[in-house]
Amino acid sequence: MNFFLETIQVILLSIWYNLESFIHCFIAKKRKNISGEIVLITGAGSGIGRLMAQQFATLKTIVVMWDINQEGMKETATLAKENGAIRVHYYLCDCSDKNDVYRVADQVKREVGDVSILVNNAGIVTGKKFMDTPDALIEKTMEVNTMAHFWTYKAFLPAMIANNHGHLVSIASSAGLIGVNGLADYCASKFAAVGFAESVGLELLVSGKDGVKTTIVCPYFINTGMFDGCQTKWPRLLPILDPGYVAKKITEAILTDQVFLLIPKNIYIIAALKNILPMKQGILLGHYLGAFNLMDSFRGKKTEKRTKDGGRKVK
Repeated sequence: MNFFLETIQVILLSIWYNLESFIHCFIAKKRKNISGEIVLITGAGSGIGRLMAQQFATLKTIVVMWDINQEGMKETATLAKENGAIRVHYYLCDCSDKNDVYRVADQVKREVGDVSILVNNAGIVTGKKFMDTPDALIEKTMEVNTMAHFWTYKAFLPAMIANNHGHLVSIASSAGLIGVNGLADYCASKFAAVGFAESVGLELLVSGKDGVKTTIVCPYFINTGMFDGCQTKWPRLLPILDPGYVAKKITEAILTDQVFLLIPKNIYIIAALKNILPMKQGILLGHYLGAFNLMDSFRGKKTEKRTKDGGRKVK
């Protein structure tokens, strides 16, 4: 190794990569064709999962949906078929249960084929202060928001590695980058999801499997009902996001192999400032942005129960 030569190489490549990034601000990146690909979306019975199923349907993909909400998946399946999906399959699956994930994953591989785009979207929030949150809810939050990603990766990543082709998508949260008052368990689960997805992405890159792409999505609060009651202090600066807009941005990020997607763009600035500002100034900024009172009026939505009948498939 030659320190001088490697240093020059890093400097020159850094200039080029920054120039390339600047150019892409004005010129749209080329979108990849995913027609015919098998896309699996967890938490597809409602919210962002449903909207993403519709987005992928318009791209002529085979859409596979997992959820604990049977009726919700039926509705999503109808919408996906209407939007042009080649085929639509849906299965009841409790993503917090490792054995259930592996069982349904095997069923998907037998009946549909190898998943090439995996979207880990399922998530829950308790909305309680840490000391007021029952142990069982803390465990469930970690199981759904974090551990489920481990099990779905274990189930579907081997085929992607073998083919050196695929895409892993983690729908995390801006609360996976910056701690939020009143969301200790949720933030912990999303920080873990971000770290896990980033680390696996690096493993793939180092092992030469550069055909398996990763996208980590960190949006602010989305108006899907999950954070009902939460209010933002400065709506123009940090708006409660429209679900349709978020689904379109996520789809665009996947099609252009964007590794990190933070929505809105102000989150990029806030996340960067968090790491360079003195602690007291960071707290001052948090007060200014209303970050310490976001959960004061939280209501959330009722948890949907899993039905007892088996999963169904629509062709």
